[in-house]
Amino acid sequence: MTRPPIAIAHDYLTQRGGAERVVLTMRKAFPDVPIHTTLYDADATYPEFRDAEIVTSRLNNVSLFRGDHRTALPFLAAASNRMRIEADLTIVSSSGWAHGFPTDGHKVVYCHNPARWLYQTDEYLGRSAWRHHLGPPILAMGPALRRWDRRAAESVDVFLANSRVVQRRIQDTYGRDAEVLHPPHAMDPTAPQEPIEELRNFEPGFALVVSRLLPYKNVDAAIEAVRRTGRQLVVIGHGPEAARLHESAQANVRILSGLSDAQLRWVYARAGVLITPSHEDFGLTPLEAAAFGVPTVALRAGGYLETVVEGSTGLFFDHPTPRAIAHALLEADSHPWDRAAIRARAEEFSEDHFIKRLTAISEEVLALA
Repeated sequence: MTRPPIAIAHDYLTQRGGAERVVLTMRKAFPDVPIHTTLYDADATYPEFRDAEIVTSRLNNVSLFRGDHRTALPFLAAASNRMRIEADLTIVSSSGWAHGFPTDGHKVVYCHNPARWLYQTDEYLGRSAWRHHLGPPILAMGPALRRWDRRAAESVDVFLANSRVVQRRIQDTYGRDAEVLHPPHAMDPTAPQEPIEELRNFEPGFALVVSRLLPYKNVDAAIEAVRRTGRQLVVIGHGPEAARLHESAQANVRILSGLSDAQLRWVYARAGVLITPSHEDFGLTPLEAAAFGVPTVALRAGGYLETVVEGSTGLFFDHPTPRAIAHALLEADSHPWDRAAIRARAEEFSEDHFIKRLTAISEEVLALA
């Protein structure tokens, strides 16, 4: 039996986020190839994956792990070692594990970030690791996992970085050069939209946050900021912080999860401003909002410096505090936005460009075989 020439790999398909959208774009570049991943929850991630051949690890038999991949941390390195991929070339989407899947073919890794929980533990947990229940286990396993991670990096033929920030981290962490290939946004403003009943009393022009609900995302600061300005806020996302944020949210805030793409397009089309209060390695949501002519107020850090053009597509605040965010929101209210210029910025980060460059790199690596 001949092995397939190309396969795709990803850490875990258990959520809806920017990394999972990148995998969907990879599948457009290489349709009908298998996707290898440690965990897969069809109901929790994008429905388009139901049409793919998904190859999972044995950990996928444990529902607890599918519900929260962080609980599988002690077992993921061993499970990744067993995810042998029979392919001439594996296109990997990784932020911690999939670059370690063994293969006797070539490996191109699109790195969203070297494992944040391993190298930026306090930021990942949202507090000192010693004050979080997952912190001591991560710290105890850290030396062994860093050795595993660096051995995995040695198996990579080509590293691609999603931003200049990650490019520097790949060099600092692995001593490897990486080409920057920005991830594409996948928001088509001309596609159908689906109204959301829970927002029937929200007028167009509300503030919007689209984010996983993790401590370092600073969604609580955005919620407090809109309380100070009196505007309405829609938060789209899910994660460990969901229950706490729901408890603190007032009547002017709606927290939603599990939206279809048509519903998300409807929300973007009616938003007045996007708030991005976390330190992101790339920062895709400002481009999704820009596709609908919606400006962003963003933390002046990380990947937002590559996607937000100050004064043209958005404004920056220097600290992720309610006061700084509220001030930026008030400034955005009076700013003379050029909606056409905002939309044009989004068009610079197209799926077509991403697919063409990824395909060209893949062909170059396969030619080395």
